[in-house]
Amino acid sequence: MSTPYPFTAIVGQDDLRLGLLLNAVSPAVGGVLVRGEKGTAKSTAVRALAALMPEVSVVPGCRFSCDPVSPDPACPDGPHAEAAGVSRAARTVELPVGASEDRLVGALDIERALSEGVKAFEPGLLADAHRGILYVDEVNLLHDHLVDLLLDAAAMGASYVEREGVSVRHAARFLLVGTMNPEEGELRPQLLDRFGLTVEVAASRDTDERVEVVRRRLAYDDDPEGFAARWAGEESALRERIAAARALLPRVVLGDGVLRQIAATCAAFEVDGMRADIVMARTATALAAWAGREEVTADDVRQAALLALPHRRRRNPFDAPGLDEDKLDQTLDEAGPRENSDGDDQPDPDPDGGGDGGGGGGGVPPQADGDRTPPGGESGDTPSGAPEGSPDAPGRSTGAEQRPVASAEPFRTKMLSVPGLGEGAAGRRSRARTEHGRTTGARRPQGALTKLHLAATVQAAAPHQRARGRSGRGLVVRRDDLRQATREGREGNLVLFVVDASGSMAARQRMSAVKGAVLSLLLDAYQRRDKVGLVTFRGKEAEVALPPTSSVDAAASRLESLPTGGRTPLAAGLLKAHDVLRVERLRDPSRRPLLVVVTDGRATGGPEPVALAGRAGRLHRSEGTASVVVDCESGYVRLGLAGELARELGGTAVTLDELRADSIAGLVKDVTAAGRAA
Repeated sequence: MSTPYPFTAIVGQDDLRLGLLLNAVSPAVGGVLVRGEKGTAKSTAVRALAALMPEVSVVPGCRFSCDPVSPDPACPDGPHAEAAGVSRAARTVELPVGASEDRLVGALDIERALSEGVKAFEPGLLADAHRGILYVDEVNLLHDHLVDLLLDAAAMGASYVEREGVSVRHAARFLLVGTMNPEEGELRPQLLDRFGLTVEVAASRDTDERVEVVRRRLAYDDDPEGFAARWAGEESALRERIAAARALLPRVVLGDGVLRQIAATCAAFEVDGMRADIVMARTATALAAWAGREEVTADDVRQAALLALPHRRRRNPFDAPGLDEDKLDQTLDEAGPRENSDGDDQPDPDPDGGGDGGGGGGGVPPQADGDRTPPGGESGDTPSGAPEGSPDAPGRSTGAEQRPVASAEPFRTKMLSVPGLGEGAAGRRSRARTEHGRTTGARRPQGALTKLHLAATVQAAAPHQRARGRSGRGLVVRRDDLRQATREGREGNLVLFVVDASGSMAARQRMSAVKGAVLSLLLDAYQRRDKVGLVTFRGKEAEVALPPTSSVDAAASRLESLPTGGRTPLAAGLLKAHDVLRVERLRDPSRRPLLVVVTDGRATGGPEPVALAGRAGRLHRSEGTASVVVDCESGYVRLGLAGELARELGGTAVTLDELRADSIAGLVKDVTAAGRAA
């Protein structure tokens, strides 16, 4: 077993270390989510924490780590006779992003259960993590069905495995620690709320600190055991401090005044539910114990808020997590006097400080929204009597670049889906064969049996009972009789947006509405677990503004800063999209694409621009790419060019109004497959 990097040797990252240590002091805090860019010691710190956790006493031979003082009465290895427990180190169990359901919750031998009536159960990672740490690296990339299982286990403190009426239950209480890079996509709100604390990490910009990071890492790589030995004293001292804080924790007093500050803070920041109040109370208590105090102070509450609230304030994936620290200080002042444990008045804390551990305690300054242009645009955009898109309308110029305009407010869109039956990653958009969903049939299992189709299995075994010598009531089942259930659910797709940013789209009112529509589709893609990409075209060329990614907030950011102006190289945009899809088919062949072209259909610049655009559209149709054209044309004069483009693509054209879920106009849910007759 490799020697872990010492926790005390980590340079900087005060918020990260404090969040982990508070959970070591009080596991009831509920775990920690570590958000930050790659290469910031997220995984190193989590793995190093295990060496600091107190040992646990377990029942000898129990695969489910039962406590000998109070063993689980429903333990599959029980009942346990009274016996002295054995001590072992707390485990850190890593959940791979691509793990199967059976690997997470355990596997039940269905064949033995049917033929012998025996519950033969092989424990999974949840059983291994009981009374320890469950670590999920890149937790935001975890498949939805695994997220659901984690949510159930975290809520109930137990894991249930059920297969066709045969069930096994065991305790599963663990410290949940996750790390993620926000650029790769966000977490589902339900799982986000399950993490007690969140911390933001970033690489230091201080030269001396970066030098020390490199120096220590190189020393560790050259001699891990020798490096760990040099830090053994600091590790031992930290371990003793954690043990002392744990012993002090039950004596820490959480006064009514402090509770009022906690409730007022959660109410002021409009967090959902009551979990935030409870987590803040537990975190503030752990902070007091960590500092060696028996009374919680207002400063503990402030630090707890900076750790427990930022990730609970997000209303959509485009909101940046963080707290307004001035508002936080004002709320704490109004809710009660700020006194320390000795009763002396304290001045307001430095907004950049806060609590043991330094830094902002996980708080991130809010990002200003800036001046948002009203959906109707600025007055005077279009001269009286000049329809939008006409030569006299602003934005019709094909020359100078115009500054970006803010998007209109997003709205709920009607669902667009890829026709047919796919086999891609689980999601919520298009029909697909999946491991979860409604049962549609049965087949012989290929590899390990995961979802038994009971009726089909009995039907396959029934004709052979006499030949197999059946004499009693039990059904004689052989391996060849087992049938795997085939299921139909939903998959996530690659939604590639091709956005026209040319001069014909540059009227402020129109571009604001267009950005609002694309933002709405991005929000829909987030909710349906899609990957998204963004191609824009203007002037003389097209560019990939964002390669396919799971981070829809990155796409939204690129969209907001999108400049407009110039000619309309529609063919270039479609060909660039074709290149992106070609690469993605090689990289992820099971994920089906949906091409969303946002344009008024005009094509200018170069020889025969309209004909070139038509040929580019037919290229997508020939490769079976499902597509939809969002028609942005408006005004009194309508040329219908977007509809022509949709026919070349073999797809469907919808207007901005038809895109709304509450629109009266009908919209075919499944976009027409490529290859359909124009």
